[in-house]
Amino acid sequence: METLNPNFWSDRAKAQNVAQALADMRKASDSFEALSREFNDTAELMELSESEGDLAMFASSRMQLGPLQKRIEQIELSTYLSEEYDQSDCYMSIKPGAGGTESCDWASMLLRMYQRWIDRSGFKAEVLDLQEEEEGIKAATLLIKGRYVYGNLKGEKGVHRLVRISPFDANARRHTSFSAVDITPVLPDNVDVDIRDDDLKLDFFRSSGAGGQHVNKTSSAVRITHQPSGIVVTCQIERSQHQNRAVAMSMLKAKLYKMQKESHEREVRNIQGELKNIGFGSQIRSYVFCPYTLVKDLRTGEQTSGVQSVMDGEIDRFINAYLKWHAAGEKPRGVADSEEIE
Repeated sequence: METLNPNFWSDRAKAQNVAQALADMRKASDSFEALSREFNDTAELMELSESEGDLAMFASSRMQLGPLQKRIEQIELSTYLSEEYDQSDCYMSIKPGAGGTESCDWASMLLRMYQRWIDRSGFKAEVLDLQEEEEGIKAATLLIKGRYVYGNLKGEKGVHRLVRISPFDANARRHTSFSAVDITPVLPDNVDVDIRDDDLKLDFFRSSGAGGQHVNKTSSAVRITHQPSGIVVTCQIERSQHQNRAVAMSMLKAKLYKMQKESHEREVRNIQGELKNIGFGSQIRSYVFCPYTLVKDLRTGEQTSGVQSVMDGEIDRFINAYLKWHAAGEKPRGVADSEEIE
């Protein structure tokens, strides 16, 4: 029988991760065993009631198959959340693209949609940066906390396209708007990313929004530009410049790490390349309000006519479809292998 390594707890962070992984495996195993027992019991009861001609008992037992099927699907989906950092918290950035005022309004609608999903799912979100326009938002960054939140949201990264009758057009014409969503995992402290001070441009300015009079009196907000990559991160939620800078550096570190990792996996495009131009030809999902109602993911083919429920945060069907599609290693539907972002 193997004994515990006496140095196991010398690296507390690593030990906690191992302990949590073990707890997750035990929980998954217990859930599977309990579900297996319930399914077998239900099947045996159906066979018994059928052999005895007890139609009422058979119908009652059969009704249990629906809830069991949903639990089986949940266990199946949990097996897809096994990639690096799937368990991590994440940063979400939303930025309007082609479409001007329309896109700023669309970005604010997306922000509301994700905030509602976060509330529905029991996760927590902090607004790190919110640059508001008169008719929407210019940019927003959230820190979303919760186990497996990055794994659930990683498929939301990309350009989201809206088609609707514009509320800003006096002639009530149909407009197309675009906004980009970026999802980055929060990295553990032991992940090393080389960032040279000479490569950074720091800007300090007065915070806006909630936070009382303090945010308007001091230049506590921080914007960091990583000049070699063009990555820009902003934080203005904390009360001190030092705190905002620390959070912004953490975001930059995560974005650079993910970019460097994916640059090895893709020969042509990297993270920034995918979001470089927010317009036609680069969207992952379309939201059509007019002349008909439809939300369709262009990668998985998942779709629904329930636009309003989607905008109210009911996006699990798209998240789950992406996880299955990603695990299967499929190619986007209707997208040529050679298609590039314009």
